[in-house]
Parts: sequence; structure tokens; C-alpha cells
Amino acid sequence: MPSIQSEPLLEVLKRIAAILRDGQVEFALAGGLAAWARGGPPTEKDVDILIRQEDSERVQALARDAGLRVEVPPEGWLVKAWDGDVLIDLIHHPTGFPVDDELLARCDELVVYAVQMRVMRIGDLMTSKLLALTEHNLDLGPPLQIARALREQIDWDDLWERTHDSPFARTFFTLVRDLRLVDGPVPAPRLEVA
Repeated sequence: MPSIQSEPLLEVLKRIAAILRDGQVEFALAGGLAAWARGGPPTEKDVDILIRQEDSERVQALARDAGLRVEVPPEGWLVKAWDGDVLIDLIHHPTGFPVDDELLARCDELVVYAVQMRVMRIGDLMTSKLLALTEHNLDLGPPLQIARALREQIDWDDLWERTHDSPFARTFFTLVRDLRLVDGPVPAPRLEVA
């Protein structure tokens, strides 16, 4: 059973899901709420939603028409919307891959807070989180919390294959192994000498 999640965040999730559904925009739940929906830890951060890039302008119009404050930041991979003080990240290019038909088809249909919706698969979620790690964004806490809670759902070999080129992802795997978060073998980082 999922841990207790902030009701204001869930109400915003329900609202943006209805806006997108009524606007006939395909989407999927991502980020911390996607992990929570699968039994992971609760999040207080924001609501992350995957959308296709080609739907971005329509999503902005739908959000504005629904009374949300909308901003297109210079990063170019998402649209931000606020429902009161709650941030909604509408992401079309999570780190590692674009949101396309294939990604959305891989998502699972789950009931989240009494609303059926697509939810990002844990392998894609973890891949994106690990590939987003940089020397300026090196918070290993969230991926470790998700890994601890959802370790049985993660295909560790696939996650390693998708992320091992990142030195930060390799550090994550070292921690997973050394903290014994997983029973059985976890891929070991390969040391390469330049």
C-alpha cells in the first residue's frame, strides 16, 4: 500500500489529469508521484506529467483556459504551470529520451487517487532520474529512496545498460550495492582508465 501522500498535490494531479483528458491530450504521470503510485515514498515537490512536444502549445492553452499560471522556461524541455502554489511540470523531454508514442505505450494504466491514468514505468523513471544527475545536481537521495522502496520492480540489468555511461549513475549503483538495497547481484561499475 502506498505511503500517505499530500492531498493538495493529489488534488492538483486530479485537476491537471481532467484538463488533459478533456482536452484529448495523451499524458502520463512521472516523477515522484509515479514512484508513489507504484508503492514508493511520498513526495512533496511537484506534479510531473509527460506530454508530447507537439502537444505543448495546446497544453499551454488548456492550462491557461483552466485558470492555471503558465510559463515556458528557457531550458526548452518542459512547460511549467501553477495551480495556486503547486507546481506542475509538463515534460516533453525528460533526461535520456523524448516523450513519444513508444514511451507512452510503455506506461502502465493505474488508478491514482481514484483516476485511471498512464504512469511512467519504473525503469524509465529511474533512467531519467539517474541521467539527470550532474556535478551541479547530485542529489542521490530521491533515486535511492525510490530504489529502496521499489527494488523488486526494477530491472537492474536494464537500468545499468541504459545509464552506465554516466559516472553519477555508476556512483548510484555503487551505493545500491554497498548499502545492500538489493538481494542478489547488482551490476558492478567498470573502471576505465583514460
